[in-house]
Amino acid sequence: MARQANAATAAHPAAASPMVMRPSTFDEFLAQQQSQDLLRFITCGSVDDGKSTLIGRLLWESQQLFDDQIEALKTESRKYGTQGDEIDFALAMDGLAAEREQGITIDVAYRFFATNKRKFIVADTPGHEQYTRNMVTGASTASAAVLLVDARHGLLTQTRRHAYLVSLMGIRHVVLAVNKMDLIGFAAADFHRIQQSFQQFAQTLGFESVTAIPLSALKGDNITQASTNTPWYAGPTLMGFLESVKLNPPGSDPFVFPVQWINRPDSSFRGLSGGVAQGSVKVGDEIRVTSSGQTATVAEIVTLDGLLTEAVAGDAVTLRLSQEIDASRGDVLSLGQRPLETTDQFEATLVWMNEEAGLIGRSYDIKLATQWAAASVTSIKHRVDINTLAHEASKHLALNDISVCNFATSKPLVFDSYQNSRTLGSFILVDRFSHATVAAGMIRHSLRRAHNVHKQALSVTRAARERLNGHPGRVIWFTGLSGSGKSTIANALEIELHAQGLRTYVLDGDNVRQGLNKDLGFTDADRVENIRRIAEVAKLMMDAGLIVMTAFISPFRREREMARELIGSENFLEVYVSTPLDVCEQRDVKGLYKKARSGLLPNLTGLNSPYEAPEHPDLELNCSILPTGLVVKKMLDAILASAHRPSDA
Repeated sequence: MARQANAATAAHPAAASPMVMRPSTFDEFLAQQQSQDLLRFITCGSVDDGKSTLIGRLLWESQQLFDDQIEALKTESRKYGTQGDEIDFALAMDGLAAEREQGITIDVAYRFFATNKRKFIVADTPGHEQYTRNMVTGASTASAAVLLVDARHGLLTQTRRHAYLVSLMGIRHVVLAVNKMDLIGFAAADFHRIQQSFQQFAQTLGFESVTAIPLSALKGDNITQASTNTPWYAGPTLMGFLESVKLNPPGSDPFVFPVQWINRPDSSFRGLSGGVAQGSVKVGDEIRVTSSGQTATVAEIVTLDGLLTEAVAGDAVTLRLSQEIDASRGDVLSLGQRPLETTDQFEATLVWMNEEAGLIGRSYDIKLATQWAAASVTSIKHRVDINTLAHEASKHLALNDISVCNFATSKPLVFDSYQNSRTLGSFILVDRFSHATVAAGMIRHSLRRAHNVHKQALSVTRAARERLNGHPGRVIWFTGLSGSGKSTIANALEIELHAQGLRTYVLDGDNVRQGLNKDLGFTDADRVENIRRIAEVAKLMMDAGLIVMTAFISPFRREREMARELIGSENFLEVYVSTPLDVCEQRDVKGLYKKARSGLLPNLTGLNSPYEAPEHPDLELNCSILPTGLVVKKMLDAILASAHRPSDA
């Protein structure tokens, strides 16, 4: 419990208001804490609208700052503050050195405080557009939002973006905090104009309540006490709203328990550890592992503080079951009679958070609850114009884009709509090379095709086809610049393999683009889709028992790695034809480099479109040094070593 500072109390009579908790004993304090509910809320809005200052003022007036914190705040204010000799309340939240020095919020800052009526956790989120990803993080656990607007400027693009994201994240109670009213003389007309403009914008966002409050975070108007400067305003103060806004009571949510790890301290105990995401579970309940359908009864609910008879949402527990079942990290448990759904195709709203564009067909890692899988965007249905909320066509995902997309995953995942479950309806996408989080998504619904398309078991297997052929199927993936010699080597290699009685086929880039991929151009997005289709076709031909050679530039490592994973590392041979660019340009067999140099070909790989050379190819061939005959011999040695060993597929 923070001690009040005499200076603070003297300067701010509101600090002695009845809202501040003053329990006479520590036991009374604990009793108050346990009996109160908790409101998580965020402050959001455009840059410099006063979010950090507002929270700092709330902490000040509710006496949540210790004496040493106040002294540090005064020192920081003299060094970094923008209020002259006065305290700069924003510095109470801006904890990073870069934030203090630049006067901006970069990361999400969380603070806890409490009054006689309620406990609070507030997340101060950044307003700059490049830190929108951090705002999404703060909103993901909040039940209410305080959306700040500078009274001088009204609604800005970032204000609208944050309002839309607040709606997407399932927050239904919003305060429209029209800040800096002191800078416009507390003009009622300006306040009502901003209020009406926001209400018109938010008509379709699904908020249950929008409460507009005129305030000055710096001066304290309408923060904890009604301001004499706004006699025309009869609504609640900001603290009055936060203390009284109704939280959704816990309903009969289905039990959801994502398994985080298997707890096995010794041979006599095996438990499933994790957090109860929603619902509740009791000793004696039958639970189900969604992926396998296996069931068992809960024998014990174990915590650090002892055994429980029931665990509810928010509890971190270990479940010991009555019998051993196949469950591991990433599995999701439910009650036996209330099974959860799975899908491998769904529609979701995606917030793109990376400067590198997101492309249709590119493979990412998806994390949904504790589940991981590979995932790709199969189509972008539309992006949202954040100013008008109109739907616009889009072929890629740019930084801060909010788009509705279709997804496909490498395996079925336990899911729900975000509207029903924040845990099973939200996910992140992770770049498979940089491991950066590139997007956050909210599932809207499963696609019908996910339930209507089923894998058909075939009687003749790949192994049977390979026995008939007398050799295993393989994929030899040639990559390199245009003119490096990929097609020449693939063609010469096929001649030699064919002469030895092996069944082969060459998938050549130019030939495929005259048919299967005739609809694709040469943008990055089209190149990604081009390689995705080729990888799928090569896999089918390998399944037929053929040795497949693909001769494509395939400029991006991500797509080559996707092809390797799809086909299987044991069946995939990546051959980097590393002929230097100057040699390729001298050859210029197709005249492409000449066109690119003259500006007629804007997307030629190696000149004006990037080529990401393999870092660890299975084989590297430099055709400017080695003659074609020797290159083919090296390839034959690598292939024939396993050519007569049919696979066990």
